[in-house]
Amino acid sequence: MTTKIAVVGASGRMGALALALIKDASDLTLHAALDSKSDLNEALGADVIFDVTRLEVSERVVEFASANSIPVVVGTSGWSADKLAKYASVSSAVVVIPNFSVGSMLATRFASEAAKYFDSIEIVETHHAGKIDSPSGTAVRTAELIAKNRDGAPLVPGAGQTARGEIVAGVPIHSLRLKGVSAKQEVNLGGESELLTISHETSSVNAYSQGILASIRFAAKASGLHVGLESVLA
Repeated sequence: MTTKIAVVGASGRMGALALALIKDASDLTLHAALDSKSDLNEALGADVIFDVTRLEVSERVVEFASANSIPVVVGTSGWSADKLAKYASVSSAVVVIPNFSVGSMLATRFASEAAKYFDSIEIVETHHAGKIDSPSGTAVRTAELIAKNRDGAPLVPGAGQTARGEIVAGVPIHSLRLKGVSAKQEVNLGGESELLTISHETSSVNAYSQGILASIRFAAKASGLHVGLESVLA
């Protein structure tokens, strides 16, 4: 028996990739391909909903999925720890993946570990010109994990200056949207007479294939809230 998937955001870059992956997977089948204006009732009967839309749409998708006890995989940017708190005790799975790339997951893990040893940290994230939101979900997740590993220890003064980017969990994030780029993130950690830069870049959406398939298969059997690709691959 195959797992039936409803893709919300099927007309976008990530949605198109998900459709192709589902088509080629012997254990998955497409239940519905929806855009951000579709009636979510079309997803009823799916085993998993895969959401890659905009935050305001994604919030409705997750509410719908939870209300109908359908596991949902969220690849939409903008979900913060505060927004996810209400789903901490859901019975069906809510799997939120800021970035489906294995390399990005590892870079974020390395940066959060290194943050214990540095007091000057800033993130620069660059995405293709068509990406609407900023900062990226990956950068938000990275900043939150950095803050968690620092146990609330303050960073250097100046983070309140308007030119220092958006401040997430005390960490400045600078967002660039440029032609010729798919996705890139740099975490810069400054110390006494040294700079550590942890960088990750993808050249196409194909980098997310492994993470998308793993997350869908995980969600079909899981329950509760799970955040980050590491929670899936663990």
